[in-house]
Amino acid sequence: MRFDGVLFDLDGTLADTLEDLADAMNRVLRGEGLPEHGYADYQRMIGHGIHQLVGAALPADRRDEPTVDRCFAFMMADYSAHNLVKTHLYAGVPELLVALRVRGLKLAVLSNKADEPTRLIVAALFADGAFGAVAGARPDVPLKPDPAGALRAAASLGLEPGRMVYVGDSPTDMRTALAAGMTPVGVSWGFRTRGELVEAGASVVVDHPEELLGLL
Repeated sequence: MRFDGVLFDLDGTLADTLEDLADAMNRVLRGEGLPEHGYADYQRMIGHGIHQLVGAALPADRRDEPTVDRCFAFMMADYSAHNLVKTHLYAGVPELLVALRVRGLKLAVLSNKADEPTRLIVAALFADGAFGAVAGARPDVPLKPDPAGALRAAASLGLEPGRMVYVGDSPTDMRTALAAGMTPVGVSWGFRTRGELVEAGASVVVDHPEELLGLL
């Protein structure tokens, strides 16, 4: 089947953002006098939005609403100031995007990360015009795996969802793609395992960005 567009997840798919997210959350925990977590622990927490990350990182007995809300505010402030310290693109991603655009495909980004840092990171790491649409978490759009954000992205590109591939590194991304009527493609270099992606409905799992070209 010929595809007309590709929708990408950001964290763990286009860019390795793990350490900046983890470092920011650990600084918040340190400020609260609470235990910190290792990077491997954060791999399991990332993907559902920063608010849920905060709740997951807090000890079970400190997840009351006032504490979560306060730590979320601290986390957003810290991460906004330090979201490009260690974050970098995965090898092969810039070349992949160039090749996709040369082939005439329209590209977009959809993340469960808050909208402002999502846009700032994309603007810093990619050339102007790399994507026809970029969106993170917003109050008026449900988080993935709800398909609303993916469907908005398709509409903004002027494409039918069924003519799009959704590329991501998590079960949440695969479920979003299926719910939106897009073809789900998993990547093995992100924050989840190949088995999790297949179980969540990935049509295929690729090990390097250039493999996507063979699918499209």
